[in-house]
Amino acid sequence: MALDPAASALSAAPTVPVTHELRGKVLLVTIDNPPVNALGVDVRRGLAAAIEHAEANAAVQAVLIVGAGRNFIAGADIREFGKPPQSPALPDVCNRIEASHKPVLAAIHGAALGGGLEIALAAHYRLAVPGAKLGLPEVQLGLLPGAGGTQRTPRLIGAEAALSLMLSGKHIGAQEALKLGLVDRVGASDDILAEGLAYAQELLAAHAPVRRTRDAQALAERAAAQAAIDAARADTAKKSRGLFSPLKIVDCVQAALDQSFEEGQRVERKLFLECLESPQRAGLVHAFFAEREVQKTPEAKSAKPRAIETVGVVGGGTMGAGIAVAVLDAGLPVTMIERDDASLARGRAHVEKVYDGLIAKGRMKPEAKDAILARLSGSTSYDALASADLVIEAVFEEMGVKQAVFAELDRVCKPGAVLATNTSYLDIDAIAASVKRPQDVIGLHFFSPANIMKLLEVVVPSQVSADVVATAFELAKKLRKVPVRAGVCDGFIGNRVLAVYRTAADHMIEDGASPYQIDKAVRDFGYPMGPYQVVDLAGGDIGWATRKRRAATRDPKARYVQIADRLCERGWFGQKTGRGFYLYAQGARVGTPDPEVESIIRAERERAGIEPRSFSDEEILRRYMAAMINEGANVVHEKIALRPLDVDVTFLYGYGFPRHRGGPMHYADTVGLVTVLADIREFAKEDPLFWKPSPLLVELVERGANFASLNTAI
Repeated sequence: MALDPAASALSAAPTVPVTHELRGKVLLVTIDNPPVNALGVDVRRGLAAAIEHAEANAAVQAVLIVGAGRNFIAGADIREFGKPPQSPALPDVCNRIEASHKPVLAAIHGAALGGGLEIALAAHYRLAVPGAKLGLPEVQLGLLPGAGGTQRTPRLIGAEAALSLMLSGKHIGAQEALKLGLVDRVGASDDILAEGLAYAQELLAAHAPVRRTRDAQALAERAAAQAAIDAARADTAKKSRGLFSPLKIVDCVQAALDQSFEEGQRVERKLFLECLESPQRAGLVHAFFAEREVQKTPEAKSAKPRAIETVGVVGGGTMGAGIAVAVLDAGLPVTMIERDDASLARGRAHVEKVYDGLIAKGRMKPEAKDAILARLSGSTSYDALASADLVIEAVFEEMGVKQAVFAELDRVCKPGAVLATNTSYLDIDAIAASVKRPQDVIGLHFFSPANIMKLLEVVVPSQVSADVVATAFELAKKLRKVPVRAGVCDGFIGNRVLAVYRTAADHMIEDGASPYQIDKAVRDFGYPMGPYQVVDLAGGDIGWATRKRRAATRDPKARYVQIADRLCERGWFGQKTGRGFYLYAQGARVGTPDPEVESIIRAERERAGIEPRSFSDEEILRRYMAAMINEGANVVHEKIALRPLDVDVTFLYGYGFPRHRGGPMHYADTVGLVTVLADIREFAKEDPLFWKPSPLLVELVERGANFASLNTAI
């Protein structure tokens, strides 16, 4: 964006976040609150003062609001989160802008999000330039647009479009905003100041009136608006999984249809404050900050990442192909290695299938696919990796197979190449020890499908160089993944904890619960799927292989439930075989309960000499969550995870933990660690070996502290 020298000079004083100067008959109001022009209290005060100045100055005939730097206004000031509100409140500033007797024009470049878009909506005219992003993403923090956004937006663009914008939290571009009627014009260039001043001059020349958004008539067709609200309410009730801010947004739009603007604003404010005070909002804010905090790593303080310009992927199966797609999508060339030509062709076909799916959905053009695939090459010879900067191994989950791959990589890869394994469980220290360059070996544990799932566990073995860890985090950024640093142990953070709470669920099945009741209780908590639906989706054979691998080291005194093994012995591996814990009619993605599975469970109870009892959904959740939290505490205690928030982000992005609950460790704090520990000690009366309280949990309860107290910045 180009600001002229006078405006740039004015914006050079960060202590004055809003300045104004007269340009002919136009009062130019510039917001300069780096880095994103967030709506802190000084910005709000400055905007209100600028409007007062315009009203009082006869030389001012119109007001132009622009942002300095790269954005208009990117939203609220997150530094004010959780602090007492300071006057003026944003709704009052928006109302003051809208009440101006002189036309106010908002000229938008970069981000106009949340409160930033609400400021623009309060203006009388709106201009955007190419590259602008507009949105009301408050729902992602468990909130709703609380400064008139739920009232002005539907009045301006209609109920259906407004609900889509607010319930999705999506950002839209300038052209889509113009099509919806959210802005009046898209500038021809990205020179926001020149475009804004030119439009302001046009408005003055045309004697354009003050045009208040509150008076817009897009809700005039009441029947259509009501139909859109009813459809959104039904859809939201089905999809929100316990998150209540979406339904409150629908309620606000209903108020916009039924009531005066002032009354609608009162409804909006009441519901906004209810969201603000809710544990859901606290969970979502925790998730927001935790996601940003995990992207820092101690190694990056002392080392710079190595350059990554070419990537190799060993293995063209589902996981290898997904990793290849993720890397290709980041603009990097990929060389895929497979054992023979047929396997290589299958690997390439897996990659192509992803892009063909996007083409079929209208999300990609065939020529874009061709351009991407031009960066994909393949070979059956490891020698093709001689110039690769990074190689990711994604072959069968067996130590001997992986060490054989690494022996080849050690032979052919250039000095300084990063050698990464995608293992889910295996000892990466043992893999690193098998090569002559252990300092270059790291774990990059992708989650399936690797081109979609955002979590990337960066597993740090003992001999790895700091710059290799920094490189892994830099790669995650390029791949648009959320990296979590993990130490080496069986399963790292996520799969280690998963094994424990899945075991707790298996115990409950053998004791009398059904897998279908457990899945429903977990879904009602907010998960998209229950644990046995996940087993069927991933393939029961994967867990079976892990259980067989661990059999030799399993404590003979530990309880072992064999129900899943009985299913696997029958070849019932889930969706891919048509049955697992559930039955899948031909091609079905959603299963139905299987009476034969229930018969197998009854037989296993008899074999184990267990008299089944009933479980309430509440008891199922208490046990399921206590197991997850306790093992999460062990992972932090053993320094496998740096902090509790690292466990939270792992489960939010890799395992479907409901975001509005903040992650298992944050959730434990909301329940109270005293309560969690009491539950574990109660359950330990039945099985003291499994329900052994984590030393960290015991210590925190004794100190009267919580997990949040350990979430220190790196």
